[in-house]
Amino acid sequence: MKLSIIGAGNMGGAIARGLSSIRQDISIAISNPSTTKLDAIKKEFSQTETFTDNCKAIENADIVLLAVKPWLIESVLNEITEQVNFKHTILVSVAAGISLGQIASFLPCETKASIFQAMPNTAISVGQSMTFICHNENATSEQIAQVKSIFDALGRCAIIEERLMPAATALCSCGIAFAMRYVRAATEGGVELGIYPNHAKEYVLQTLRGAVELLEATGNNPESEIDKVTTPGGITIKGLNAMEAHGFTNAVVQGLKASK
Repeated sequence: MKLSIIGAGNMGGAIARGLSSIRQDISIAISNPSTTKLDAIKKEFSQTETFTDNCKAIENADIVLLAVKPWLIESVLNEITEQVNFKHTILVSVAAGISLGQIASFLPCETKASIFQAMPNTAISVGQSMTFICHNENATSEQIAQVKSIFDALGRCAIIEERLMPAATALCSCGIAFAMRYVRAATEGGVELGIYPNHAKEYVLQTLRGAVELLEATGNNPESEIDKVTTPGGITIKGLNAMEAHGFTNAVVQGLKASK
C-alpha cells in the first residue's frame, strides 16, 4: 500500500514518522513546499520518499492524506485532482473544520471519490493519539478498514458519524490541551505544598497513568473508583468538595461545549 502525505507540518510529519517506524508494509511519500522539514524526515527515515511537487508525490498512491491548513484544501485539490484516479485512490483529510461535503464540492461533479475525515490529536507523535474517522457513502468496508489500520498503528481509532466529529474533536483533540492544563495546575499545587516542580510533575504524571490503568483494567465508572478513596471525613472528599465549590466539573463541561 502506498500512502502519499501532502504537508510535512506537525501532523503530516508525525504521521510519516510514526508509520515509517511501525508499518514496514506501507510505502510513504510526503510532499512539502520547502525542503527543511522534508530533509529532516529523509535523514531519519531514508526509505520515505520526499517531494516538493504534490503531483509527483501522489503518483500511484492508494491513499492521499491531506495534512495542510484548512484554507489550503481547495487549492491543493485543484492542483492534484487530474492526477488522481478516484476509482482506486482514497482521499483522507486531517484538516479541522472541513466537512466531507465541502471536500466533495472541491472535486469535479462527476467524481465518485471515497472521502474520509480524520481527527487525530498531538499524541500521534508518540503513537498514542485518539483519532476519530468519518467517511462518505462511497467508502467501502475494505477502504474503511485500510484507513482505520493506519491510525490504529498510531494510537487508538474510532469510526463515528460525521455529526459527532465536532464533539469528538472537543473531547480529545482539544481535550489533550485540557489534560495538559490539569497537569500544570496540579504541578503548581504540588509546588505550593512544598514539592520541587520537576518532582511534582513526575508524580502527577504517574498518578494519571495509574488512574488510566485502573479504569481500563476494571471497566468501572470513574465515580466508583473515587468512592474507594473518599472515606467519611477524609482528606480526599474535602479536596474534591473544594474543587467542586470552585466549579471543577462545570468548568470542564463548559470548556468542552465552548470548543465544539
